[in-house]
Amino acid sequence: MNLVSATDVLLREFRAQPTMRAGSLIVTVFGDAIAPRGGTVWLGSLIRVMADFGISERLVRTSIFRLSQDDWFVVEQAGRRSYYSLSSEGAQKFGQATHRIYGEPRQVWSGDWCLILLPDLEATLKERVRKELSWLGFATVSAGVLAHPSPEMTDLGAMLNRTGCENDLVVMRARTNRNGQEKALRRLVHKHWRLADIDARYAAFVRMFRPVLSASTRKNHKDPRIAFLVRMLLIQEYRKVLLRDPLLPAELLPPKWHGTAAYQLCRNLYLSVFEAADDYMTQAMETADGPLPPPAPEFFTRFGGLRKAEKKK
Repeated sequence: MNLVSATDVLLREFRAQPTMRAGSLIVTVFGDAIAPRGGTVWLGSLIRVMADFGISERLVRTSIFRLSQDDWFVVEQAGRRSYYSLSSEGAQKFGQATHRIYGEPRQVWSGDWCLILLPDLEATLKERVRKELSWLGFATVSAGVLAHPSPEMTDLGAMLNRTGCENDLVVMRARTNRNGQEKALRRLVHKHWRLADIDARYAAFVRMFRPVLSASTRKNHKDPRIAFLVRMLLIQEYRKVLLRDPLLPAELLPPKWHGTAAYQLCRNLYLSVFEAADDYMTQAMETADGPLPPPAPEFFTRFGGLRKAEKKK
């Protein structure tokens, strides 16, 4: 199977999904492609590139309007043209998601746990805090107590600041006080984190994209449009699984965890198509000042270093 045929299979699977998540794909396109290249795009450009995924102009307009209502984007009018950029809250969310999606798996765990004690917050705020902490990988281990063995403290601090709860929640560092508790810890993890479901999703991701990776490595020159489609669908599907993953240390994961293979496949395929996809974006997407600017330097730190990894090929 060549790369064009493998990409057609991906597109058919995406279009056959019961509910076409246009808004979710727009978030992926912004986060992966537009945010590192200035963060602003003409709506007409977005409509044009989304058409290749089978998403109509009407659906793009409806979806980005709803995302703007949810404070993901802000719009600026220039004559009859609309230019969309990330809002400040949207940029913060993208920053946290970028760290999770493109960061290397954690290699070392100190053995410490982070515990968060929820006070008697107002019900709506309490539920929001629970959801935000769940997104960061925390699980409720008992009434009013959430735990994670190795959270990103920077992301936790940003969440507390964003919700205005930095002075209301109790954040504690804890450690088991005796050896030989590995079985008890594994039982705790198995009970409160849905690792079997996440592992199955990672395995499905690997099955979906393994033929695409194989096809991409057989062809040095890649059509920029095809590379863009592959890159967006790759990150769309990887993001859907990864953002469910609590990112627990390897010591607490089941044996033969498919998340490791999923990361390696995603990294290798991304490396194979990212430059050609960028060429397509330069051709197809516009800002008020012309084509998208070049990617910011931090873009090349994704997956452990795109340029560095490229030289090793």
